[in-house]
Order: sequence, then C-alpha cells, then structure tokens
Amino acid sequence: MSPTIIVAIVVGVIVLAIIGMYNGLISKKNQVDNSFATIDVMLKKRADLIPGLVNTVKGYAAHEKDLFEKVTELRNQVKQVGLNSDERVELENQITQGIGRMMWISESYPDLKANENFLNLQRNITEMEEQLSAARRAFNASVNDYNNGIEKFPTNILAGMMNFKRKPFFELPKTSREDFENTPEINL
Repeated sequence: MSPTIIVAIVVGVIVLAIIGMYNGLISKKNQVDNSFATIDVMLKKRADLIPGLVNTVKGYAAHEKDLFEKVTELRNQVKQVGLNSDERVELENQITQGIGRMMWISESYPDLKANENFLNLQRNITEMEEQLSAARRAFNASVNDYNNGIEKFPTNILAGMMNFKRKPFFELPKTSREDFENTPEINL
C-alpha cells in the first residue's frame, strides 16, 4: 500500500471517530433537554397549585408572610421567558423548599389540616411531587450521562472545543421536620 492510502485511511478513521463522539455528545445533550421538558410540564402544573396553597395556608399562618411572598415571587420568576434550564432548576429547588416549609407549617394548625380545600391541595401537591420525583431521577440520570460524556477522555477534548458545559443535577433541598425545627431561618 502506498503512504497516501495509509494516510487517507488514518484520517478517515479519525474523522469517523470525531463524528461519532460529536453525535454521542449531541444525543446526550438532547436527552437532558428531553428529560427537562418532561419535568417542565409537571412543574407548570405544580405552579398552578401554588396560589391556592399559599392563600389557604396564609389565612392560618399570617406570621409567615415572608415565606408566602417569597414562594409567590419565585413562582413568578419561573414563569419568565428566557430562563435556561440551569436557572430554572435553581428556582424550582427553592420553590420545593418553600412548599415543604408550608406543608410543615400546616402541622401546627389543626384547623388548617382539617380544611377540605387544604386537604385537596395537599393531595394534589403530594401526587405531583411523586411524579416529579420520578422525572427528576430520569433527568439526573441523563445529566450524569451527559456530564460523564463531556468529562471523559477523549470526548472531553471535543466537548471543550464545542463549549459544552456541565449541567447541574435537579436536587431536592432538605425539607424534613428536623431541618425546619433546627433552622431558625430558611434561605429561600
């Protein structure tokens, strides 16, 4: 074989490898976007439940006014057009923390716990949170696969050249009763 043919074969193999790595990265990025789109639909449904929850709990726990205002403000921020998925994940994590705090507050008010409207909202939010939990697991698996793809050799070289950036995981803030009882102020 002539040296020209050998060089052409080597170049062809390198080009095919680069194409394969690039296509793999794009597939992983698209999977993250698809997983986030699933979460996005559920988050919009949850956002529709927030005003009812805020108004119901607000009547019983007026001293938590700052919490209600912050959750409402976060909900309005989420509705803004132009947020990227990283910003949206951060805001939704804060909303989840606020909703958890409101649910915890309800434990202190027996009349609220017996309120039919509150019970219905609580059931709907609990169901929505369970669905979101499953969607978050799928999203985080996609993000993990993507992040591994852009950090492992040799695709990290191509990812760096193409300006692919790490994606954050959709993490739930700690919202257990012990956390609220031991924390005087929640950073929303």
